[in-house]
Amino acid sequence: MKKLTLFVLVGLFLTSWSALCSETNKIDSMKLALARVPAAERPAKAAEIVKLATTRDRTAITIEVVRDALAPNPAAASAVVGAIAKAVPEMAPVAAGAAAQLQPGLVAEIAKTAVAAAPDQVEKIVTAVCRVVPKDYRSIALAAADVLPGSVKEILRGVVAAVPDLKPIIENALSIYQGNPPSVTVVLDTTGRQANESSGAILGPVVRGPTLAPPYIPPSQTSTNVTPSTSGTVPRGGRNYSAP
Repeated sequence: MKKLTLFVLVGLFLTSWSALCSETNKIDSMKLALARVPAAERPAKAAEIVKLATTRDRTAITIEVVRDALAPNPAAASAVVGAIAKAVPEMAPVAAGAAAQLQPGLVAEIAKTAVAAAPDQVEKIVTAVCRVVPKDYRSIALAAADVLPGSVKEILRGVVAAVPDLKPIIENALSIYQGNPPSVTVVLDTTGRQANESSGAILGPVVRGPTLAPPYIPPSQTSTNVTPSTSGTVPRGGRNYSAP
């Protein structure tokens, strides 16, 4: 019985080791394949590798592919994400999130490209990218809305999933429009005003414009110099300005 148990354990270990080696070989082969193609062909090659990956390995390989594809050319983030999203739509959020981590300055462009290539994944894409750079949730949401202006609720749900602190404010803003907001821009503008009116903790203090006042009117009389000989005596205790 002990020998049988030992054989089973050894068999499981060898199987796990074999699977690990196979996965490592897979990733190494993938990196080699990406390195061999010209920079202009890397987005398409990255999409091909993700598409050929098994369902179990697809998420991990998508992240690796994005990292390797952007290593020599970070500016290709949108192109790589767009190619992967179009080839394997369910991996669009994973690819967009991985690219956003590497290129946080391009999050709006990355989100826009991913949504255009995989519109059915808009909510998950917005969530994935906003989680990487939550302070840029507005630009990310507006980029997604630029592609899918009719997906207001999906985009806002994606924002709330990534930035839970905004949930009560966004829900309150939506209630104003009775569940039918005209656009993401309008809701976020309303959200911003409500956040500023409450505490300013989320969006910062309100920036006020210049104060308008009536135009300056110069005095009508001619100005004169006041000397001791022409000035009056000021009584002790000061002038009584309330007197007629």
